[in-house]
Amino acid sequence: MILDNNTQEKPQIDYPCEWGFKLIGKDQKALEKTIANILSHKEYRCHFGNASKNGKFISYNAYCEVENEEDRNSIFKAFEGHKDVNMVI
Repeated sequence: MILDNNTQEKPQIDYPCEWGFKLIGKDQKALEKTIANILSHKEYRCHFGNASKNGKFISYNAYCEVENEEDRNSIFKAFEGHKDVNMVI
């Protein structure tokens, strides 16, 4: 399935499943702490992603099992609303 502005259909996701979140921020230690705090109730894994060319931003990839769409969205919103996260994908 191609997701674009012409597609009205949502992708079918079979839950529970492992889901990945890419977090972008400015401070590596702060992102690590944020991931640990938000995902403290789950088993998770994470690893450093990349640093921007000028080193201003870094990314981390965090993975955990999500039980359903509500669980996935609540984790996304927790990351999105955190002061140390500039962007979550």
